[in-house]
Amino acid sequence: MTSSSLSVAEATLLTPYALDQGALERTFGQIMTHQVDYADLYFQYCRAEGWNLEEGVVKSGSFHIEQGVGVRAISGEKTAFAYSDDIQWSSLQQAAWATRAIARSGQEGRQSLLGSVPQPKPLYLARDPLNTLEDSSKVRLLEQLEHYARALDSRITQVMASLAGEYEIVLVARSDGRLSADIRPLVRVSVQVIAEQNGVREQGSSGGGGRFGYDYFTEAVLQEYAHQAVHQALTNLEAKPAPAGPMTVVLGSGWPGILLHEAIGHGLEGDFNRKGSSAFAGRLGERVAAAGVTVLDDGTIPDRRGSLTLDDEGNPTQRTVLIEDGILKGYLQDSLNARLMGMQLTGNGRRESFAHIPLPRMTNTYMLAGNRDPQEILASVEHGIYALNFGGGQVDITSGKFVFSAAEAWLIEKGKLVCPVKGATLVGNGPDVLTRVSMIGNDMKLDSGVGTCGKEGQSVPVGVGQPTLRIDGLTVGGTA
Repeated sequence: MTSSSLSVAEATLLTPYALDQGALERTFGQIMTHQVDYADLYFQYCRAEGWNLEEGVVKSGSFHIEQGVGVRAISGEKTAFAYSDDIQWSSLQQAAWATRAIARSGQEGRQSLLGSVPQPKPLYLARDPLNTLEDSSKVRLLEQLEHYARALDSRITQVMASLAGEYEIVLVARSDGRLSADIRPLVRVSVQVIAEQNGVREQGSSGGGGRFGYDYFTEAVLQEYAHQAVHQALTNLEAKPAPAGPMTVVLGSGWPGILLHEAIGHGLEGDFNRKGSSAFAGRLGERVAAAGVTVLDDGTIPDRRGSLTLDDEGNPTQRTVLIEDGILKGYLQDSLNARLMGMQLTGNGRRESFAHIPLPRMTNTYMLAGNRDPQEILASVEHGIYALNFGGGQVDITSGKFVFSAAEAWLIEKGKLVCPVKGATLVGNGPDVLTRVSMIGNDMKLDSGVGTCGKEGQSVPVGVGQPTLRIDGLTVGGTA
């Protein structure tokens, strides 16, 4: 983070409303007259747009600007929070009065004078992606994507494509004196196709994005998205009903890491473990996975959708080892949970917007590669399922139980892919599944940049990834 980012943030979020660092210090002074351990102010400006194409025409579009400030005060385990979409001194005062009600009157909390602190090198360019392409070119981009998809096969009867961009500026002021800012671009392209043959309809989807401008979406990138979506739809047209029962399952690399994210990653977030509601609670130092399984959360990968130079509490994100060679090493922490659990902060405090409190959340969560060739893994399976892509799923954090539907899967017989199958669902328990990993591929890949994670009503962009994995004895729910 450079001083210019802080200057841009102050010029956008403070100066137009006659606010400065002195006003923020007075706000903290007002809050800290009560027994408050910590307080912070989270200012945010966000400009976002969306374009949607269907039946060859851009039928809908959206554009909105939102801005505001969230005020949080913490006393012990209690949190008070208030927010306003009006960044004015009077609104800031009202929010401050509301949050300090969390604590009794009495000895003042500690407060420091605000000052910018050295920040990590930015992980993405501080530019507005909405301005990296003319509106007419955005329409042409979607039209190109549709053209590429339809040209691949005459069985493609419908194409839906979307383009989304976001430019966000955040400023975080804290009662410990830290003042920091981040400028965050984010773009995404998605395509969904429907293929029809002999009265049967199937769909396929693809897309990607990250923290850069629209110029990332070159012809080659768009063609690859179109190819992936069409391939998935056509594969499912030929698919047979999936078998059911316990069997060996091979998970593909990349996006199938969403199962790792949902079934295991959430259970490693600090708040669930502090409250004892996670299946991993109290198990630090124990074996929770097969040998060779190493799981990381890394918010420091440049330009990735789930990356952040600073989290939403103004702390640098980190590369955090969660499971190392099967042993549970740590949890994801925001400031509150790290303090209450007596553990190291990991820079995982995230919030959807100024209207939400920060929570321990994942950034880019993935499993490291092993040493097995993916073809060797497939060849080792006598009977099973090869799941290359996933659709929706559900997980229970307390028990770790999950159900995931495969968007593209193949039947494996005697080490060979026999035919595509549809209707396959994977049913299991996250901690149990980790112990059933018997082979780990050397092809670790991150997803293309499409993930969004929900927790307690808040959605944030995330990344996932993994190598090809062989999992023994996983229950498959099928339609055969």
